[in-house]
Amino acid sequence: MAEKAKVAIFISGRGSNMAALLYAANLPEAAYEVVLVAANDPMAEGLALAAAEGIHTFALSHKGMQRAEHDAAMEQAAREAGAEYIVLAGYMRILTDDFAKRWEGRMLNIHPSLLPNYPGLDTHQRAIDAGDSHGGVSVHLVTPELDAGEVLGQMRVAIRKGETADSLAERVRFAEHQLYPRVLNDYLERAR
Repeated sequence: MAEKAKVAIFISGRGSNMAALLYAANLPEAAYEVVLVAANDPMAEGLALAAAEGIHTFALSHKGMQRAEHDAAMEQAAREAGAEYIVLAGYMRILTDDFAKRWEGRMLNIHPSLLPNYPGLDTHQRAIDAGDSHGGVSVHLVTPELDAGEVLGQMRVAIRKGETADSLAERVRFAEHQLYPRVLNDYLERAR
């Protein structure tokens, strides 16, 4: 059996996708292990969950820091933990182009729309306003251009009559938790 890929997960909040990835890493067929959970908010709820599961954590507020300076600190924490891949899971910071280029092919993100539709924010409301039959979620490689990297996997979620952005977001989150660990695992198995 090949050695497992070492993954750092970057979060900004409660870390529900991080938790899905973390628990999936415990399955026997997992191609990865989580070596770090890092956050740009020291109060991010996901940090406590990761620590409780014995995962090394790092937190540094981005407030009052230059973007490149904060990115460098996050990247250093990932490298010191031995990470070979970075997985963004609700990380609400746009990374510098240089950071994205250095990790090209080794950094994944999850986005709550069926890319290329609705990059950026307010994805659920935009899908509803457009009259789409489905919203959904995409896992993609990170490139300097926002939400524009190669899509590795998607899952559709029906938009129901009377749907609100919040009700759709709640169901899309379930889809995210199914999709992200599977796509990450498949990608890392192919990479190895």
